[in-house]
Amino acid sequence: MASSAANLEDVPSVDLMTELLRRMKCSTKPDKRLILVGPPGSGKGTQSPIIKDEYCLCHLATGDMLRAAVAAKTPLGIKAKEAMETGQLVSDDLVVGIIDEAIKKPSCQKGFILDGFPRTVVQAEKLDEMLQKQGAKIDKVLNFAIDDAILEERITGRWVHPSSGRTYHTKYAPPKVPGVDDVSGEALIQRKDDTAEVLKSRLEAFHRQTEPVIDYYGKKGAVANIHAEKPPKEVTTEVLKVLSS
Repeated sequence: MASSAANLEDVPSVDLMTELLRRMKCSTKPDKRLILVGPPGSGKGTQSPIIKDEYCLCHLATGDMLRAAVAAKTPLGIKAKEAMETGQLVSDDLVVGIIDEAIKKPSCQKGFILDGFPRTVVQAEKLDEMLQKQGAKIDKVLNFAIDDAILEERITGRWVHPSSGRTYHTKYAPPKVPGVDDVSGEALIQRKDDTAEVLKSRLEAFHRQTEPVIDYYGKKGAVANIHAEKPPKEVTTEVLKVLSS
């Protein structure tokens, strides 16, 4: 730890003060251990940074954590890399182990938001077992409930300007000229994942795998259904209301 303490001398005072103030504000917040569940395009990605900041939680996206563990060559990361290189799926125990490692970090002191995990009931059981050993449990599962038809309209209407990343939507934020970027006049494209066919198969997989997870946590009284079809600001209000109760 000594080396990282020495490096604090190089951190600008304003950054140190900002972090100190953040930690003081965080100390009064209740601990929260949350799972966000919802199909692609339901708005989880928009809401999770807001929840993270409001409750001083860490955001755990299992894909990113696996990549980080592999890059850091942690014992679990090495095992995960072996599995990936041989084309196997990374085992549930390994993923839960990596989550276990991550939530011990200072940034996860007040709790966490899990996104993209658990996807199956078996994973949920393993996660609960691991938390139980630490005397903890999942406080809330936010289910971003939205009609498949609304999702289809949301996602298949998205068009992107590849070089700048500017996004448009044929209904909600159309370009001035259909199919053309407002700024550069270049053609817009649709991402491969944003087609009706891809969405349909992703939604089928989501309903098949993840609905049982919602039922599993529903029996524990931990699920809050969020009306994810509303505009983002209204969804935020609803989310914060659910979490403050």
